[in-house]
Amino acid sequence: MASPTPVLQVENLRKEFVRGFLRRRTVAVQGVSFSVEAGEVFGFLGPNGAGKTTTMKMLMGLIHPSAGSATILGARIGDLEAKRRIGYLPENPYFYDYLSAEEYLHMVGRIYGLDRAQRHERAGELLERLGLGMASKRAMRSYSKGMLQRVGLAQALMGDPELVVLDEPMSGLDPIGRREIRELMLDLRAAGKTVFFSTHILSDANLLCDRVGIIVKGELRDVGPLGELLSPAVHHVEVVWSGSEELRARMREEFAEGRHESSSEGEVFVVDAETSEVVQAEVDRFVAAVAGGGGSLLQVNPRRETLEELFVRDAGLRPEDQRS
Repeated sequence: MASPTPVLQVENLRKEFVRGFLRRRTVAVQGVSFSVEAGEVFGFLGPNGAGKTTTMKMLMGLIHPSAGSATILGARIGDLEAKRRIGYLPENPYFYDYLSAEEYLHMVGRIYGLDRAQRHERAGELLERLGLGMASKRAMRSYSKGMLQRVGLAQALMGDPELVVLDEPMSGLDPIGRREIRELMLDLRAAGKTVFFSTHILSDANLLCDRVGIIVKGELRDVGPLGELLSPAVHHVEVVWSGSEELRARMREEFAEGRHESSSEGEVFVVDAETSEVVQAEVDRFVAAVAGGGGSLLQVNPRRETLEELFVRDAGLRPEDQRS
């Protein structure tokens, strides 16, 4: 659901930090540009240390960019009227832990200008929706990390924002909690809200996102709909077949460059190659050899590129990137 003016427009955003006695400069974000349209779920993907949180902090006005610009809801970063229409969950939210979740949300509601009745209704609705109803009157110092993350999500939604910005919203949640938050994010989109969230959990992005941006070491490597970014080419095929012991030995010797496995369904020959043409040629040759040796072809299973493979390929991710 695109709009003439993007909800979020980022142009050549850059952030440098000066560190240490020698005042060495570290570039955390390097000329990032992208847009987020109204009503979409946009995933900001990258390994830990890639620059996701730094970018979000700049957009929320918490740190100043070294260069570049951005507009949010048509206004410059820091505009107070625009901020009233934004809900934000930081990566590591902090709470007054002597308050209960209910008291905390009432405080947030007052900041948004809600009257007592509105605060009571909105807080109750969010606490129930996020599974905190039974614990809403307990001091938050007794909450688990996952419960605190839910409180953080509730405060981000307290003002019924048009744009919801979530930095690693699944952090600290168990699988059931992650599923509930995914459903909440999809409900927000269905209600016409725009969701911009960061994550390094690719399965969540695959289930949620209309579009993604991939950032590695401060550089935005690609932006677009998943369907367009994922390569349509087939680089991996599994051939399931059966045959005599003699044929199996011959095939393993003749096709030694491929991967041979055994499964409950039969013998499995796996072909991986850089191009789909090479894959197809090798599969054709293998199938012909199986038939010529009196074996039986059971299945041919092509597999297209996954989001994880896109992440590695398109971001140029290396093992040291994954550990950062």
